[in-house]
Amino acid sequence: MPRLHGMTLSRFIVECQQRYPNATGEFTSLLIELTIAAKIISREVNKAGLVNILGQAGTVNVQGEQVTKLDVFANDTIVKALDHTGHLCVMASEEMADPIPIPQSFKKGPYVFVFDPLDGSSNIDANVNIGTIFGIFRKTTPGEDGTLTDLLQKGRALVCAGYIVYGPSTMLVYTTGQGVYGFTLDPSVGEFLLSHPAIQMPKRGKIYSANEGNAKYWAPEVQAYLDYLKGDREAARSAYSARYIGSMVADFHRTLVYGGIFMYPADTKEAKASTGKLRLLYEANPLAFVAEQAGGAATDGVQPILDVEPERMHQRTPLFIGSTDDVETCMKFLRGERSAAALG
Repeated sequence: MPRLHGMTLSRFIVECQQRYPNATGEFTSLLIELTIAAKIISREVNKAGLVNILGQAGTVNVQGEQVTKLDVFANDTIVKALDHTGHLCVMASEEMADPIPIPQSFKKGPYVFVFDPLDGSSNIDANVNIGTIFGIFRKTTPGEDGTLTDLLQKGRALVCAGYIVYGPSTMLVYTTGQGVYGFTLDPSVGEFLLSHPAIQMPKRGKIYSANEGNAKYWAPEVQAYLDYLKGDREAARSAYSARYIGSMVADFHRTLVYGGIFMYPADTKEAKASTGKLRLLYEANPLAFVAEQAGGAATDGVQPILDVEPERMHQRTPLFIGSTDDVETCMKFLRGERSAAALG
């Protein structure tokens, strides 16, 4: 695996391909096309306050959420960048109710692409970090066209996953099951350059990230874990620091780098939240794959996220993701194991 700091992403992908003598180059080409879409979205995000791209589009997506103009732009950019490549048989977007077929005029390929075009888009007008999350599966059904079965695969079947965060700098982080690598976009040359080789998440962190505004709607076990994170003066156990951006991709990226835990539990505030709010296919699975490849963990509170059997395209899930020791401590609370001995 190449580890040269400053290597371009395209060269990195090609050199990785050379490790597999039977590789066709389709996967490599697919990733390179995705980076082009990322650059276009990054350009629009960076000038969002200067052109008519901020604000709501006046429509509601399949999730029942207001769609922003940048949501629409990002979704269309990714679809147009990838639907003609000949490498995909079907796509699915968090913003669209149904699978996205590859037009009949284009060649079909062996891969399936799922994505959240612009995570955290409700923060756009406040100039807060946002991002794109993606996952890639292999086609499992016969025939050229992709089907719903091809989309509804467990996270364990992912062959690639990652995200692009648009912040002070634009950064693409991805894994193909051989470690996690981060590339930062250098706008002066228009290339993603290797800036974070072989990322490893700390086994335990000192930061927790959660929307505590919903805490009163959480299960008692989750509330107990939150109290644990806030420390115990009498036991001289120091508190974790609370950090919450409200864009999952940004909160996860910080957790990946610094360690700790990000959690979005199920709550009782509304019916859809009782089964969790985050989307399994487009958000939880790709980030869980990245987390595990970086030495971290991710669970829905019962089982590893990557082992959850998807039943619907827009299936929701609770999520607890981060450093292995932090996630394990969280699980002990969720199982009712709150004694000092059990918590270690």
